[in-house]
Amino acid sequence: MSEIGTGLQNATGIRNAIARAGYSFVEASDMRTALGRFGSLSDWPAFAASWNDLSTDTYMADGGRYRRRRFAVYAAGKQGTITRGKHQPHYQSLDYNILNGGIERWFEPVKPEIGDGSSMGTILEYCRSLFSRLAPETDNWHIEAHQFRIEARRGEAAKPTPEGMHRDGVDYVLVLLVDRRNIRSGTTTIHDLDKRTLGSFTLTDPLDSALVDDARCYHGVTPVEPENPAQPAYRDVLVVTFRKKA
Repeated sequence: MSEIGTGLQNATGIRNAIARAGYSFVEASDMRTALGRFGSLSDWPAFAASWNDLSTDTYMADGGRYRRRRFAVYAAGKQGTITRGKHQPHYQSLDYNILNGGIERWFEPVKPEIGDGSSMGTILEYCRSLFSRLAPETDNWHIEAHQFRIEARRGEAAKPTPEGMHRDGVDYVLVLLVDRRNIRSGTTTIHDLDKRTLGSFTLTDPLDSALVDDARCYHGVTPVEPENPAQPAYRDVLVVTFRKKA
């Protein structure tokens, strides 16, 4: 049974689902309520529109050019300001990303007005509160924020997770839908460490989210394809990862 249901807007409900099962799917209305305790989404139209200005990911080892992205890093303690760090490469070992790992990947930075805006700030504050309660021994977090657009075209496999079922090599992951246009499929699946399926959920509405304990679960997303190949088709998500910092 998937960890999704009414009442998950209660912070305790979401936290308990992750503690119990290693993940939680949160529907948009519940996520909006949960985020509202930590700030506003007043710049959401500009925030969502910024996905129209992402750069092509040129590191795709499968040769695909269907993924666009921007990247930012932040640092946070248990309390106080969450601060954006100096721009740096994104790195995953081959243990966690057999397709694109093992090298430093430099992506264009998230634009300052987006990275410092109210929507991003609210999302990061919510994640810090949630993940710090799940890991109360943690004093400092290394945070990475990824803007992703997967473009679906006729005759080309568009894979939101081209590395397949995977873990990110962090502690916790948020996948939050920003927009979805003219696509079918793109179902998020969660698996235990033996790769048995625990649950699945298709992010369809802005703010639909998946929250994952990366040490306990694999996750993946099925390929997307256009419903109408003559029209633009894409899936926009924000992925935020939290890693305990020594």
